[in-house]
Amino acid sequence: MNINDLTSTATKATRDGFGQGLLEAGRLNPNIVGLTADLMESLQMQHFQKEFPERFFQVGIAEANMMGIAAGLATAGKIPFTGTFANFSTGRVYDQIRQSIAYSHKNVKICASHAGVTLGEDGATHQILEDIGMMRMLPGMTVINPCDYHQTKAATMAIAELHGPVYLRFGRPAWPMFTENMKFEIGKALLLASGTDVTIFATGHLVWTAIEAAKELAAEGISCEVINIHTIKPLDNEAILDSVSKTRAVVVAEEHQRNGGLGDAIANLLVHKLPAPMEYVGVNDSFGESGKPAELLEKYGLGKKDVLWAVKDVLERKK
Repeated sequence: MNINDLTSTATKATRDGFGQGLLEAGRLNPNIVGLTADLMESLQMQHFQKEFPERFFQVGIAEANMMGIAAGLATAGKIPFTGTFANFSTGRVYDQIRQSIAYSHKNVKICASHAGVTLGEDGATHQILEDIGMMRMLPGMTVINPCDYHQTKAATMAIAELHGPVYLRFGRPAWPMFTENMKFEIGKALLLASGTDVTIFATGHLVWTAIEAAKELAAEGISCEVINIHTIKPLDNEAILDSVSKTRAVVVAEEHQRNGGLGDAIANLLVHKLPAPMEYVGVNDSFGESGKPAELLEKYGLGKKDVLWAVKDVLERKK
């Protein structure tokens, strides 16, 4: 696909995709149950709760208890989907996830909204930027970070069919939609645009940012291969190596700390298999702050201009 063929005509929050996906998955499988820690509407879980009240549990502001309850429900053969903000889905309850869910490979789906700085005004205490690193280090944990409404809906329905613990990360703001007719498959990277000069691997909200940057670079004669890495674990090693063997230059863009996220996962693969010039677009060892999502993305080095700079930097090093 040509980069200029990728367009968006509307915006919708990824959390809306989760809510719709959970409802449709629940209609297909009576074993699916929902749990939330006082954030039903924020995660758009009210649609599931309204249709299946007997399969929904409002736990209150008790996230650790929610994870324990989910583990118990999974032991009894249910498929629990827990829902709260990403910070409270990971940092607050890491011990419970590790001990009660990951260690025994429980079939629990940890669904986390309001991730990253695009949470906005709630500020640094709620804007977790370390969660991908935390969750991908847990043995057996699948980690998925979809990029728009359609992909989040598809991912939500797909993880219902996957046995084992899953971390599904999504966000708060309305965001461009562009994957409606694209296939979603857990563990398989999505090639959005072919290119020859540099590969941009992007995940979550920054996929659209990467697309916008690649369009501008195309006008300058720079050919970018843009690949959506929605599944961070298990990583699609084959797709990554195939692309880098062609372009020999890499940029990774993610709304996360540079440490521990998608960039480090790809760097770990490349250092063993195919070293190449590489640059990160991510938060540089910092907490966030309260502000408008677009302004925070720019301040913390997650904007289009940062992708443009990173591409030109790796191309200089490639020479």
